[in-house]
Amino acid sequence: MNTRLVRANISLTLDGRYHGPGGPMDLGPIVPFMTTEVARGQLARIHDGATTALLGRGSAEGFIGYWGQVADDADADPRDRGYARWLVGTDKVVFSTTLTEAPWDHARFVDAPAADVVTDLKGDGEGDILANTSPSIIKPLLAADLVDRLYLMVTPVIAGGGGRLFDDGLPGSSWTLAHQETGELGEMALVYDRTR
Repeated sequence: MNTRLVRANISLTLDGRYHGPGGPMDLGPIVPFMTTEVARGQLARIHDGATTALLGRGSAEGFIGYWGQVADDADADPRDRGYARWLVGTDKVVFSTTLTEAPWDHARFVDAPAADVVTDLKGDGEGDILANTSPSIIKPLLAADLVDRLYLMVTPVIAGGGGRLFDDGLPGSSWTLAHQETGELGEMALVYDRTR
C-alpha cells in the first residue's frame, strides 16, 4: 500500500485569514512574521520528505520567481536556501484553467479538480505531496478529507477581513497536535496530523 502523505502549508491570522481585507496581495498581516526564527524553522520542516509541490498559478508565479533567486544566494539564511533549492528542484504540479505550458523546470500545469489530481498522485510515486500556500488547492483537499498533515503559521493579528481557510460547510474532522512553537513576536508554528 502506498503511503504518500498529503501535507498542506499556509499562514493565517488569528481570525483565520490568509490575506488581509485588501485582497490576495494584502499580505500585511502575514509578511512581518515570515522571517522569524520560528517561521524559518517551519519553512525547513514543511518540505522535508516531500517530493511533489502543489501550487496555484498565482502562488507559482510569485514563489518560483522569488525563491529561484534565493536558491543561489550564498548570503541567504540556510533554511531559506534549503527550501528554495527544494522548490526549484522538486516536481511541481501547478493548477491553472488558462495556462498549459510551465516556464519552470520540473513543472506541469493541470486543469482538473485538486482532489482528483491528488488521489492520482497518492497512487503513483514516492515521497509526500505538499500543497504549498495555495488556498485554492488546500480548501478542496480539506473538503475531500485528503489532508494528512497541516502546517500552520499563525500570526498575532486580527485582519478583520480577507480570505478564510476554514469556510463553513467543511466536514468535521479531528487533528492531533504534533508540533507547537511560539516566537518572540507572538507568532506560532503549529503542525497537526489528521486523526483517522
